[in-house]
Amino acid sequence: MSTSVAPYPRRSTSTDDGQRIWNWARNSVIAPSAAVVRPTTEAQLREAIASSTGRVRLTGSRMSAGRMLELAGAGDRLLDTTGLRGLLTTGEDSVTFAGGTPLQEVYDVLTAMGRMLPSSPGVIASQTLAGALATGTHGQGLRQSSIGDAVLDARLVLADGSVAEFDRDHPSFPAVQLGLGLLGAVSAVTLRTVPSLVYTCAKEAVSAGDLGTRLPAWNRDSALTKAWWFPDEDLVHVWTAREADEEERREYEGGGRRLVERGSASDAMNRTVEAALANMRGDTRLTDTDSKPYRTVKRFKDFTDVTGDVYQVFCRGIATPQINVEIGVPLERAGEVVAALKEWHARTRPHMHYPIILRCTGPSTAWLSPSHGQETVYFGFVVYYAEDGTLSEGGMEFLRAVEEVLAVQGGRPHWGKYFEAPLYDWRALYPRWDDFRRVRDELDPTHRFANAFADGLFE
Repeated sequence: MSTSVAPYPRRSTSTDDGQRIWNWARNSVIAPSAAVVRPTTEAQLREAIASSTGRVRLTGSRMSAGRMLELAGAGDRLLDTTGLRGLLTTGEDSVTFAGGTPLQEVYDVLTAMGRMLPSSPGVIASQTLAGALATGTHGQGLRQSSIGDAVLDARLVLADGSVAEFDRDHPSFPAVQLGLGLLGAVSAVTLRTVPSLVYTCAKEAVSAGDLGTRLPAWNRDSALTKAWWFPDEDLVHVWTAREADEEERREYEGGGRRLVERGSASDAMNRTVEAALANMRGDTRLTDTDSKPYRTVKRFKDFTDVTGDVYQVFCRGIATPQINVEIGVPLERAGEVVAALKEWHARTRPHMHYPIILRCTGPSTAWLSPSHGQETVYFGFVVYYAEDGTLSEGGMEFLRAVEEVLAVQGGRPHWGKYFEAPLYDWRALYPRWDDFRRVRDELDPTHRFANAFADGLFE
């Protein structure tokens, strides 16, 4: 197995000159400013696509790896869809939003309606709805899957400027559910909604000795589960959420539907957290101990149980520029994958800034979802940037090596994060790979929504 270091991009710390558009992490220039078009209506979006002489890429909050968005040709356009936002229509059990609506706005509107999506949120809610569909954004819990699996209908502007609708009965719908921005520009999305539930989430620190067995059990026994594994100390910080009981709901409602916290002091993770912080401090040379990277790790000392809606409980991430690798593997293989990671960790003793993130979802119907057709456990890995925008050599080696371990285990990478494409046999991983290609050729026969990276994936 190769041990070469993947070329993860350096982060720019220079002053913005206004001439270039960077991705959110500022580690990739995705377009010159002059190539950006910002439509605010579907008609403007159609005109921008139809009148373009080159390729077209789509962007929202720009949180994906830059290579997914980059332009190349002089006539290419970057369409910023964040101006197409807001609630369009409501139904008894559905809502329709413009594609550029931030997820936080979707969640806020649903909360005010006493509704929620039948899918758990990711921790960061600044993505646009269209971007979340394009990359397969998911939360946690075997009783749900990705946000794309809550979609009832998607409206796309195609490469010739025409508009097409795709509902769940359309034969191409599973391609549209996770389209990588290659099929068209999503102008509107209709989502299924359900009555809002109240959850109580318990937090604890447990041994990772039998993690391969307990991880599936936590997810089968709880409505929603998330865990963070610290291999150096062989400990797991785990959240298990269930529907709140009547007394907990009354307390939550009586407090104006604000998050209820039930605090209990614990030093169970203190030594573990301090060891991770020491690794981070040495590698990043960050001096502000209240900076975002430090705060993301310090939170693991918190064992406050909480009661709230799904967005209050789980959508609490701290957006921090980083290199993030996340690989999904079949849940039925959780035990052997955990064992492989333990063996690898014992042999290499990698420098880790952050625990391994463990989230499970139920099967997805999207052809290109890492959860397509199977219960999936996602293993997430994070390395933070240093003050000068560099990444430590040890951090880069760690990410490359752990991705190789999981690729051998049949892992499918998260599309919006970092992965090394040559590690994967896409047709073997995705049984409907060629069906997606066929739909793409039908909807965009000249591949106007592609770029060099997409060309390499589908060559």
